[in-house]
Amino acid sequence: MLSEGMTDTPPILALADFIADPVDPADFPQHQVRFWNDRWAGEVGLGDLDTDGQIAHFGRFEPLSGNLPQPLALRYHGHQFGVYNPQLGDGRGFLFAQLRDKAGRLLDLGTKGSGQTPWSRQGDGRLTLKGGVREVLASSYLEALGVNTSKSFALIETGEQLARNDEPSPTRSAVLTRLSHSHIRFGSFQRLAYLEQGADLARLVDYCVDQFHPQAADPDLARRACNLLESVAVATGKMIGQWMAAGFVHGVMNTDNFNITGETFDFGPWRFLPVSDPNFTAAYFDQQGLYRFGRQPVQGGWALQQLASALLATGADADDLAKALAPYQLAYRDSFIAHTHALLGIAPAGEAEEDAGFLQAFYGWMTESEAAWPQVFHDWFGGAASEARAAASPQAALYEGEAFAPVKAQILARDPMQPGRLAHAIFKRAVPPSLLIDEVEALWAPIAEADDWSALQERLADIEALRIARWS
Repeated sequence: MLSEGMTDTPPILALADFIADPVDPADFPQHQVRFWNDRWAGEVGLGDLDTDGQIAHFGRFEPLSGNLPQPLALRYHGHQFGVYNPQLGDGRGFLFAQLRDKAGRLLDLGTKGSGQTPWSRQGDGRLTLKGGVREVLASSYLEALGVNTSKSFALIETGEQLARNDEPSPTRSAVLTRLSHSHIRFGSFQRLAYLEQGADLARLVDYCVDQFHPQAADPDLARRACNLLESVAVATGKMIGQWMAAGFVHGVMNTDNFNITGETFDFGPWRFLPVSDPNFTAAYFDQQGLYRFGRQPVQGGWALQQLASALLATGADADDLAKALAPYQLAYRDSFIAHTHALLGIAPAGEAEEDAGFLQAFYGWMTESEAAWPQVFHDWFGGAASEARAAASPQAALYEGEAFAPVKAQILARDPMQPGRLAHAIFKRAVPPSLLIDEVEALWAPIAEADDWSALQERLADIEALRIARWS
């Protein structure tokens, strides 16, 4: 089956000889569809698949017609918690297919938990069902908050019992397929530079420019590499600005967990902030707080520096690559400002210094007051039009103190963006849909105890309603 506009050979095949290994998917004993993304299936021409078709292509991974004849496990290196690791690669996933959406944009379908590959490093290549449910929730909520993210496409329970140190075991198994603009990671470039495969690195640069960043095109390879780095830096800065406004903590910002289109993926033990805390850390194993919430912008810049180092192997000048990184900070700042205002449903003042001052006051108050993060953005969505909702909020008392007065004045001084959105039922609620870790555990408990999926389905419906209310 061809997706919308998919009339060409999957472009990744032009790189397959050096960037990936063909692999076979695991032969799972059972298949039960637990999540299917109807909206995105329709966007890529797979909306007509029935349950049998979903299982055939996303449980047994039978090739889509005219697509990749065999899955490809990508090769890459990366810095993990600051330490370079040349033993990485797709260890429990692969690139299954490439599709085009209705606008002709190339998209990748990649898996998690689809079996062992040459890069499994003695792992079983599997994913727990709980891990799959967590990613479905996180990616759906990120999309509802307007964050550039991979989309959970299909989650199929596979009938195996897995042993894990961080879950009660044995635990149920699943395979997840995610949809993203690109499966190419920073670590793909790092690997080719490390192995001194300069010609292949040039081919990867050309692929990324042609398919994802055509504005970076230039006849000279060194110039193309610099232009590509600048485009990736801007995309990454925008993504992290969105993370910070959404209160999202990625958890594992290794360079193999950054892709070249600036999408959130492979976020592991993610969290959403309950309250503003720059030192909040998502991963229990991040004992030094390297990837803590307040450090995410710095870590994004550091990851881009590692990508720049790899691109030196194209012949690009170090000073030119450093200049290409410069737009990252501005892209991050502008994104943080714009997305904070968007999540509050108010228009920026338009002067960068004034808007940055508002953010400093707003987030300073958030940290000092320990106000519930998702509740604040719900209460004040729409600015002046939201005063009555804020007055009825569970944390209305926090809005009555002197500390909030200057912040409130600036919120009310800004025009509401699309005030008609306030009529949506989601903004009639006292409490918004949220996704704190205790809530995630509460959603999982009835699945684990009684195979009851109703609470999860209700929360996903609420999250979809939030997405529609805010952006559609």
